[in-house]
Amino acid sequence: MKKLLHVLVATALGITSLLAHAEDPNALRAKYAELREPLRSNSFGRAIYINSTETNDVLTGDIYAVLDHPFKTVSESLKGPGDWCDIMLLPFNTKYCHANGAGDAVTLDVRIGRKFDQPVQDAYQIDFAYKAVAASADYLESRLTAATGPLGTRNYRIAISAVPLDNGKSFMHLSYSYGYGFAGRLAMQAYLSTAGASKVGFSSAGKTANGEPVLIGGMRGAIERNVMRYYLAIDSYLVSQSASPQQRVDKQISTWFNATERYARQLHEMDRAQYVSMKRAEYERAQTALN
Repeated sequence: MKKLLHVLVATALGITSLLAHAEDPNALRAKYAELREPLRSNSFGRAIYINSTETNDVLTGDIYAVLDHPFKTVSESLKGPGDWCDIMLLPFNTKYCHANGAGDAVTLDVRIGRKFDQPVQDAYQIDFAYKAVAASADYLESRLTAATGPLGTRNYRIAISAVPLDNGKSFMHLSYSYGYGFAGRLAMQAYLSTAGASKVGFSSAGKTANGEPVLIGGMRGAIERNVMRYYLAIDSYLVSQSASPQQRVDKQISTWFNATERYARQLHEMDRAQYVSMKRAEYERAQTALN
């Protein structure tokens, strides 16, 4: 049961996976035009749009966002597997990420566990294949894929694509999905009926009698929390690039925690001191490949 609960937290809070849509610069620019109004006017306090679906035992989440960073900065900062590991380590329950291999045979050794401090050997391993799909002057796309995960989860996909905007900013699409079977559904439902019962996402599922929005819960709420965590991780990593190399990790950690606290109802899990101490240790550990 203890091992099962660790999987529940990892599934609900962590790295699920991201759907790698076949995309291109023109399609992404058209999406920006389509979403211009919801990006401009929303409750997030920043230019983002979140969507989630659950169909045929597949959970999918998408986030579109205007990044306050020039495309050159985005492209140069997100072009390698090591960049992905720096990003993926920021959420609470990623215990380890290390890139192995070279060329077309790069994999990320990712370990997912409890949201609090945990020995890495007790975490669950997911091996992601990394692929740089496109890296041109006006388009970036990278993907991670993993065939299997804990408790029968499968077909993990992670993708990010971006294009430059005329105002010196960038438009990004972050997408994720994973498939699950009977065991995975039971695990998630058990979590959502206990520790995750009060958790909500960001999309509106309707309104109360007083006209207040009712935020979506359940498995879609969990995937929306995940995509927000990873979007904030990407943005925090980009912000950290202006710091000196010696200060970047601390900058990433601080920026991410501050950003998640803006959405405390959905994303708060622990206090700052605990998070900073845990992440400093995990970043240091990630510099070395595990035996």
